[in-house]
Amino acid sequence: MFEKLLEMAFVEDLDHVGDVTSDAIFDEEEDLYWLVARQEGVLCGADFFTSAFHYIDKACEVDFLFTDGNILKKGAKVASIRGPIATLLKAERVALNFIAHLSGVATQTRRYVDAVEGHTKILDTRKTLPGWREMQKYAVRCGGGSNHRMGLHDMVMIKDNHIDGVGGITQAVDRVRVKWKDRFKVEVETRNLAEVEEALEAGADVIMLDNMDTAAMASAVELVNGRVKTEASGNMTLDRIGEVSKTGVDYISVGALTHSVTVFDFSIRKIN
Repeated sequence: MFEKLLEMAFVEDLDHVGDVTSDAIFDEEEDLYWLVARQEGVLCGADFFTSAFHYIDKACEVDFLFTDGNILKKGAKVASIRGPIATLLKAERVALNFIAHLSGVATQTRRYVDAVEGHTKILDTRKTLPGWREMQKYAVRCGGGSNHRMGLHDMVMIKDNHIDGVGGITQAVDRVRVKWKDRFKVEVETRNLAEVEEALEAGADVIMLDNMDTAAMASAVELVNGRVKTEASGNMTLDRIGEVSKTGVDYISVGALTHSVTVFDFSIRKIN
């Protein structure tokens, strides 16, 4: 998928004409530029960044001083890029777009991971950019988080619309077991303690505590008593996540890791 996205990105930028500014100004002149971190955070996307330059010119040399998952300090020289100036200028924005977004996801994830102080695992969601899911979920791992299901195909998630549509949690779980037996792990979304109890009795593998207040989640965890895994979800902000983790939930899923992340601030510049 990345190759397709990379091709699309350059078609957007260059069309069938090229970089009309750089092609007019430069011929074969070469130079050395640096990728510089303009904030502190977590690096992610080194290979994608390199691939953008190699897409334009495979002879372009990109050498990283850090690897994905490393912490970057503000002002750090992250990578050197050497090659024809026209090549560097054609590729720089596309390369930056990939690495800045993915490093933003990794950095955001690390903030959430740090906030729970090891009490629970931070999970991502399916709230990802179309075509970017695999890369964004990779960035979550680089930030110290864990991946939830990749899509609708690799885990059963019985949500409120399923429950309301079929008439209850028990009916939904029963139909899933008839169809798939034990092929897939079954998670059930619950909205109150009565639904938590029903999900337990129905044989759910994971119980999601959706949009409950902290006191209700604590009661739900006590009710479950370690018999299955529990996941807190809904309005999981950095301000709240610490207290939620102390309820004893096993997982906290956070859509904000991917759906509203701020890109990491990088620049590419010549340093004499």
